[in-house]
This record gives sequence, structure tokens and C-alpha cells, in this order.
Amino acid sequence: MTHPNLAGAVPPASEILADIDRAFGEDVGPGDATADLLDPNASATAVLTCREDAVLCGTAWFDAAFRKLDPAVQIEWLAADGDRVAAGSAICRIAGKARALVTAERTALNFLQLLSATATVTSRYADAIAGTTTRVLDTRKTIPGLRRAQKYAVLCGGGTNHRIGLFDAMMLKENHIIAAGGIPAAVRAARRIHPSLPLIVEVETLDELAQALEAGADRALLDNFTPQMLKEAVAFTAGRMPLEVSGNVEIDTIRAIADTGVDFISSGALTKNIRAIDLSLRLDL
Repeated sequence: MTHPNLAGAVPPASEILADIDRAFGEDVGPGDATADLLDPNASATAVLTCREDAVLCGTAWFDAAFRKLDPAVQIEWLAADGDRVAAGSAICRIAGKARALVTAERTALNFLQLLSATATVTSRYADAIAGTTTRVLDTRKTIPGLRRAQKYAVLCGGGTNHRIGLFDAMMLKENHIIAAGGIPAAVRAARRIHPSLPLIVEVETLDELAQALEAGADRALLDNFTPQMLKEAVAFTAGRMPLEVSGNVEIDTIRAIADTGVDFISSGALTKNIRAIDLSLRLDL
């Protein structure tokens, strides 16, 4: 279940099913030995409860896990991806084959807990800069194999996606710039090789920022700038180039960074420094 404004952001069903298949491959393997204790014809119902305040995300993965084992399972969501749910809230009711429910439970919860955690952390960062024009961005510091899933979770939490991978934007970092012979040369080479891709240049000084602006980069990534340098960077560019901040971004520092007037703040904490949301699925046979 997803808010209409997020529907287009959900990864394709085929990708979600592939995620489920991989997860079942490592968890279920050739079969659930313990579920063999249950009558194969028995049905059951279950209620899913969230035990802490959170932002919900991952309902499509949750659904796919149960439907993989029981296509006729009935799932009633009481909240949608992107909703803020309170501790103690019932967020889903399920009815289906008992064996399928107990076998799919852990896989379904793993996805829902992980993605809700990413959405919840993102919402805290987004809330911290509410009222500014700055947007919080994710990074490539995601769980291998689950990048699109986590980036979708960032959107559910009110964040904005950075590049998906190394293929959809060019980011010239220190080693790229050194190898190319400096910022102007690196930008020229990048435009020649991939003229249609967005071009971001990482800079460490105000002088390097001036070079990136003069060379025609699409965005400057201000790496470990002091607060004073950030203010000077905003004043210098005066809206001529979007500015992104990375490095030393924490929940207790992000507001001061946003107040300098930068356009974006990127943080790996949205996808890597997370703790699974506490969920409980209780069956009633």
C-alpha cells in the first residue's frame, strides 16, 4: 500500500520479486522443516503491530513474500508507505494458509523492518531542516543488492534521491581530478565523453569551487567545508550553481548546515546507520 505520490517510485514488481526470491533462497532453502508440523490445509489470521514510532515503508516486499507462498492470501493494510505510525499501532491484518504465514514471516518482516528504518531515519533528518530550502540526499552507501529498495525508502521518509549508481551521473572526486590534470581539464573530458550526464565536481576549497563554476559543472559537492566557508560559497555562487554538502553531517549538525543556504545535504547515515524498526506479527490459528 503506497501513497499516490510515491507510486511511481516503487521499484518494478519483477525487481521486488527477485529480492524475495533471493531472501527465500537463503532462509527457506529446500523447505521450512518446522512448518511441516502444521496441517497443510489449516488457515490462520495474523495482526502486524508496530512497537515504536516509525515511518512505514516496504509494504510491497511484505506482500510479495506472503503471496509467493500463498497467492490467495488476504492482506489488509491499515497504513501506507510514508505514513507515520505510532508505537502500539496495528498496521496490517493477514488471512491465509498457516504454513505460508509462518514460513514467509521472517523474510517479510526483515524487508519491512529495514526499509521502515531507512524511512524513519530519513524523516528525522528531513524534519531537522524543515522550513529551509535545503533538501536531504541519500548516497551509494546502501546494503548491497537493495539499493533501489533503500532509495525508495528515503523518498518515503521525505528525502531526495542522489544518483542511483555510477552510470547515471558523473561525480569528479579528488582522484579523478588529479588523474585528469585539474578541475578544468576533468570537466572538459567529462563533457566530451558523457555530454548528457549530470556532472558534479567535488571541491575542498573556495578556489576549487570557483574553478568548478567557471568550468561549467552542474553542481559542486562541498567536502568538509567549515560553516564559514559554506556561507562564503553560497554568497560567491549566488544561485549560479547548486551546492551540495557532504562530510560530518549528523542529525545535530544538519540544521546549521542548511541554514547557510546550501541546496543539498547528502548523508550516508540515511541508509547505513540504521536500526531495524520493532515489528511484531502474531498469528491466531
